[in-house]
Amino acid sequence: MSETVRIALDAMGGDNAPGEIIKGVMEALQDAEDVMVYLVGKEDVIRQELSKYTYDEKRIEVVQASEVIEMAEPPVMAVRRKKDSSIVKALHLVKEGTCDAFVSAGSSGAILVGGQLIVGRIPGVERAPLAPIIPTEKGAALLIDCGANVDARAEHLVQFARMGSIYYENALGVEKPRVAIVNIGAEEEKGNALVKETMPLLKECDDINFIGSIESRDIPFGAADVIVTEAFVGNVILKLYEGEASFILKAIKKGIMSSVRSKIGGALIKPALKETLRTFDVKQYGGAPLLGLNGLVVKTHGSSEAVEVRNSILQCRTFKAQRINEKIREKMKLGSDDDR
Repeated sequence: MSETVRIALDAMGGDNAPGEIIKGVMEALQDAEDVMVYLVGKEDVIRQELSKYTYDEKRIEVVQASEVIEMAEPPVMAVRRKKDSSIVKALHLVKEGTCDAFVSAGSSGAILVGGQLIVGRIPGVERAPLAPIIPTEKGAALLIDCGANVDARAEHLVQFARMGSIYYENALGVEKPRVAIVNIGAEEEKGNALVKETMPLLKECDDINFIGSIESRDIPFGAADVIVTEAFVGNVILKLYEGEASFILKAIKKGIMSSVRSKIGGALIKPALKETLRTFDVKQYGGAPLLGLNGLVVKTHGSSEAVEVRNSILQCRTFKAQRINEKIREKMKLGSDDDR
């Protein structure tokens, strides 16, 4: 890649800011020569952290922001009142075109509200969904929506499916990804009113590879590539997914340490086990993009460490290189024309 990718990074957001945030930036700059980062936040704090590293100063710009939006603050009020916060100022860098993307481990609500109010939605997009990549037995799946739209309508889920399919195909290189809707059974007569209303609409979409319903138990086995749901169910799936992965890891460690024999066995299988468990780690995929906006907005976990920050930055690089926003824009335009 030759064109520089400019990323506005909320240096103050998350449990481990600014230390892990800036460490992740350094790792990303080392891995990708075409990335420039705008670190937005309290300048004195940021520069103190930067003083620990040797780096190309031309590739990092510090943008002063005197305020921080805390996790517990009401999102809409915080975005409107804290104009000089790191989240708001960084989002404006994307809106103005100074930056291509925004990444933050800060307040989810403020990022969702700010993304839609400041960056704005692509014409034709009714709702912007959060779309994280989650690990499966066959590689990875896209879960859309996982927290942005808890009262979505059928037409919203159809747009999620279309945008998710574009993102998955271009970001992961899978042609005609399999799209499924989360349901309580494979039979078409099952499901709540939203699922029953959405199902025939997805069937009519000739621009996606819709394969029908998927039960939550089949998600880890890679039964679909793009998993469509409204945000309440999606968020429950995501949190259970993350919790179960952590539980399994702890249970394995406890079992290995339970006796001398198991410790010896554990030492023998450690390399293979470590590689296997790595596939459960959602951090390897970066953050969750808020699809359908005029610029890329990525939300990472509040507890993000350097590896997830690094991968989120590289994720933005792929997003721009594959022109995903332009493809979504064109798809939504065609969809609006069809509706007329």
